[in-house]
Amino acid sequence: MITALAFYLIFYPLSLLPLWMLYGISYLFYLVIHYVIRYRRKIITDNLRKAFPEKSEREIVRLRRKYYLHLAQIAAEMLKMLTLSKRQVMRRYRCENPELVRRFHEEGRSVILMSSHYNDWEWMILSLPLQYPHQAVGVGKANSNKMFEKLINRARTRNGTRVVFADHVRELFCEREENRILSAYMMLSDQSPNHISKSYKTLFLNQPTGVIYGAEYFARKYNIPVLYYEVIKDRIGHYRIINHIITEDPTATSPGEITERYVRLLEKTIRRQPAYWLWSHRRWKHSVSIDEIQHQQ
Repeated sequence: MITALAFYLIFYPLSLLPLWMLYGISYLFYLVIHYVIRYRRKIITDNLRKAFPEKSEREIVRLRRKYYLHLAQIAAEMLKMLTLSKRQVMRRYRCENPELVRRFHEEGRSVILMSSHYNDWEWMILSLPLQYPHQAVGVGKANSNKMFEKLINRARTRNGTRVVFADHVRELFCEREENRILSAYMMLSDQSPNHISKSYKTLFLNQPTGVIYGAEYFARKYNIPVLYYEVIKDRIGHYRIINHIITEDPTATSPGEITERYVRLLEKTIRRQPAYWLWSHRRWKHSVSIDEIQHQQ
């Protein structure tokens, strides 16, 4: 009840404000989370130090500050997502090379779009049916707050994207691929896996890391082409998507090859503009050893 009241009495009315005004409010939010409550400062700092051991402490502090500002702006954009029109989202979140995805639709094939919590991922969920001719599907993890999940998914799906959670993803792929329902599956594969034993293990940002294997599993099982979509922030509130083909024939790849290619592309993106990744999550909470990586290979 409290979640619903906050949604309709606070969040939704705020979302009606123009973005420039929301960004102004977000700056106040940035000051609070950075200087007052110091939101997850230890986690953010530890993650940055692990990922960039070559950076000085002054550079880490500067990068952390820039991340806090970015996080506050993302919060503003999530609010605006509740009422952002189709015209606005396509003006602010455009794909530079949609023809790569459209070609697979013309060939009668679904696609898996791998990416991460980098820049604004929520606007991708909102814009997916507007970008490509496939039926849009967003695959994610369920939220512990079921009321919040229901309300936010109502906003996410209002342009036609279907949101499905991990415990139903097998049935979804089976249903759609066996019935040839051409789909664009958006899969954010940078979260810490629930089951480290089932993950793909590699070096990522200087750390032995377990990576979610789901996208590769379904790509190889149904021979679905895999693309990595890179989200570039041109300026505040304006993003550009660039699609990179990972493989057109997953069945011809060796186990782990798709995930490894994805990890290397993501790492390149993060190193180019590191402040825009979601550093406030516990990225390396599961222990992975170098021996495990070598044994896997």
